[in-house]
Amino acid sequence: MLWKANSLSTARIISQSAGLVRRNALNVARLSTQPEVTASSLGPPPAPPSDLIKPVYIALTPAFNQRASDPNPQDSVVSLDPEVFDHPIRRDILHLVVTHYRDGLRQGSANTKTRGEVRGSGAKIRPQKGTGRARLGDGQSPMLRGGGVAFGPKPRDFSTKLPRKVIQMGMRVALSTKVREEKLGVMPRLDWPSGRTKYLSQKVAALGLKQTLFITGEEQVPTQLQRAIRNIPLVGLTKADQVNVYELLQWSRVVLDCKAVEYFERTLGRNSFFVPPSVA
Repeated sequence: MLWKANSLSTARIISQSAGLVRRNALNVARLSTQPEVTASSLGPPPAPPSDLIKPVYIALTPAFNQRASDPNPQDSVVSLDPEVFDHPIRRDILHLVVTHYRDGLRQGSANTKTRGEVRGSGAKIRPQKGTGRARLGDGQSPMLRGGGVAFGPKPRDFSTKLPRKVIQMGMRVALSTKVREEKLGVMPRLDWPSGRTKYLSQKVAALGLKQTLFITGEEQVPTQLQRAIRNIPLVGLTKADQVNVYELLQWSRVVLDCKAVEYFERTLGRNSFFVPPSVA
């Protein structure tokens, strides 16, 4: 009986092996009949999205003190880096960055006294029993007028942490939002020969730049321009390394000079390092 069982199992193994060989032969024949896949048969590689490499063009705004060497604003346009000025709009990123900035502005100096800090005697006000009234301890109890405050505010730091790359993306989104709303302009330069406000105010009104924040990329803001522009209502002036997302969103219009554009493209472009401005 043992010999018969061994012979049956050997025959079963031989038949299974033969079936496997036949299936492998059929698979090889099927693959040989299929056409060979080559690089030419796949066709050309897909082209990169055009919106990622297409620059952003903006008409040049005339300077306050137009010179003969300056380009003609009517015929000149400025090419902006789409990595900075054509970023996808992210409302969630703007909310995070604005909340982070406003948290840093909170003073956090509110302070109340607990029952242990209120001045007064520690003697018991009235007997524990016999008066028919509620039980009371000392006069610093939070239940009494002039006593301490239960769970009142104490000095604290409201500032929050946010990754630097999120703040960097928020600056890109804020600038791109102004471009899409057609509320961003570029001037060749920002300067003014006199400290008088009257003539600069007339120039700003003639250019239609009321309610505008002017941003310069210079290391120092021109003194004459700063003196003349600070008395014009609804007009602001700041440096490119001091502006933040909250200010960009507050102003209805933003005008940069060419050096400010270079600064933002250098600090917000690909493989750049951006240091967010500190909260004063």
